[in-house]
Amino acid sequence: MNFGIIGCGLMGREFGSAVARWCHLTADLPRPRILAACDPVPGATAWFEKNFELGQVTADYRELLANPEVQAVYCAVPHHLHEEIYTATFKAGKHLLAEKPYGIDLAAAQRIEQERARHPGLLVRCSGEFPFFPGAQRIARMLKEGEFGSVIEWRSGFLHSSDLDPTKPINWKRRIATCGEYGCMGDLGLHVVHMPFRFGIRPRNVRALLSKIVEERPDGKGGMAPCETWDNAVLACESEQGFPMILETKRIAPGEMNTWYIRVLGTETSVEFSTKYPRTLRVMRYVKGRPQSWIEEDLGYESVYASITGSIFEFGFPDGILQMWAAFLDELSGRQPHFACATPEEALLSHRLFTAALESAKECSVVQI
Repeated sequence: MNFGIIGCGLMGREFGSAVARWCHLTADLPRPRILAACDPVPGATAWFEKNFELGQVTADYRELLANPEVQAVYCAVPHHLHEEIYTATFKAGKHLLAEKPYGIDLAAAQRIEQERARHPGLLVRCSGEFPFFPGAQRIARMLKEGEFGSVIEWRSGFLHSSDLDPTKPINWKRRIATCGEYGCMGDLGLHVVHMPFRFGIRPRNVRALLSKIVEERPDGKGGMAPCETWDNAVLACESEQGFPMILETKRIAPGEMNTWYIRVLGTETSVEFSTKYPRTLRVMRYVKGRPQSWIEEDLGYESVYASITGSIFEFGFPDGILQMWAAFLDELSGRQPHFACATPEEALLSHRLFTAALESAKECSVVQI
């Protein structure tokens, strides 16, 4: 399957690395090939030119989309470019693995979806590697098999500390024009809601607490520029099933490098997993009259798609990326994967949640979704 990459930065290179590691997988899957790379920033494509035999290098995404040999696209660009490039990708007849949040705001996401609906033969999914960690997959099986009894509470979040330093220069994620008003919710939020949405756990309403912690940052020109977007968000929701959902997206969470977590409390079983401790799954099974105690299980390398790695080793972020891409290629081949990448419908629901959260913070009220 011939891919073109639009946006050759951090995540574009992660995809390239996954392609180079495809031999790591032993599952029967199509093999991706990076045929074309596109980035308007001078020098951004150099890593791809060094490591791959490219048939096309361009600064204009339209040229890449016009290439008849390119069958599918991975696009990792700032949020304000999503609508333009995603809809053009559909019109060009290319499959797409999109980056979140799938449009800068709800209106853009809806227009993207309207165009996608005109091309039903295309596979369109959104990036999200964390549900492929072994601990998350164990929770997915528990949800599917109904092990929790009645769910009492859902908590999930994505925490960074990368913006704790007030001298860190401003970037596009701090500007409404390029990132959107969602701020941390748009950049991190789909990661947080992918798992609950997949299993029908969806918010009915939201009360949002949004924080701007660093008001301005160096502009790179000797001055200071205002930070326009939200640093942190805590969303307290009532699920459609009636239990609380607490959802966190934070760019300023001291001590957290890149922590994604899930905690589900149930009347029969409770569980929690965090990428901070990737080998550890904590489980508590309630038995009437017995002590209520958490048990820690040391996880090995348990991947959705078989690989050469032995079960005694540890799963990490590059493995999650590889497994996510395996799921996308599996679905492209016409099969139904065990766990699929985030769908456009799930992304659109996240937009409805984040739009309601903005209203909730503005009005200091509970907003229906």
